[in-house]
Amino acid sequence: MPTLVLLRHGQSQWNLENRFTGWWDVDLSDQGIDEAREAGRMLKSKGFEFDRCFTSLQTRAIRTLHLVLHELGTLWLPVAKDWHLNERHYGGLTGLNKQEMIDKVGAEQVLIWRRSFDIPPPPLDADSPWQLAGDRRYVGIDVPDSESLKDTIARVLPYYEAEIVPALLRGERVIVSAHGNSLRALEKHLSDIADDDIVGLEIPTGQPIVYQLDDNLSVRDRYYASER
Repeated sequence: MPTLVLLRHGQSQWNLENRFTGWWDVDLSDQGIDEAREAGRMLKSKGFEFDRCFTSLQTRAIRTLHLVLHELGTLWLPVAKDWHLNERHYGGLTGLNKQEMIDKVGAEQVLIWRRSFDIPPPPLDADSPWQLAGDRRYVGIDVPDSESLKDTIARVLPYYEAEIVPALLRGERVIVSAHGNSLRALEKHLSDIADDDIVGLEIPTGQPIVYQLDDNLSVRDRYYASER
């Protein structure tokens, strides 16, 4: 029975500071490091083992995966890193404090930018300090200047079908360390969640989500590892 574990990175420094992060590369906070290590210890205590790993090109997700694999004693496992699993690009909101934006434009507008399915935030200015021009990891990639959840799903699912599905069909046990919105994309697909409902799905940091799949990859069960 194929097993897929989805893990949102541990708390990042900008999570702690209540700032919009998106594609900007932010490291884990001390709490985030503890969350990642605890996730690894929990998976080990429950007997989970993996054959293949996937993550984004962002430090917080990569480091979370490494901390988990260290706890499992399997840092040697193959890891694929790809920008298709990056967090949603928050455009012109990148780097801004969420509460300050609420005070500036109102809670309703910020909620639309954060939680609507197909309305992206305003684009990132060309002269923004959070621009990624010159970042080596994105050479040759058409980096977006803003994304909605719908846009994020449009890049995550083809990658899932092309790279992760074949591993699952081979019977490999897979862990994906990624981000709130890239994981929402996967959960929407796996659990067949409606457009209007997926925006309300909260994915906590550092909490492994387990999908037990049938041989045709239909979902047999879905639960948080901490629950069983």
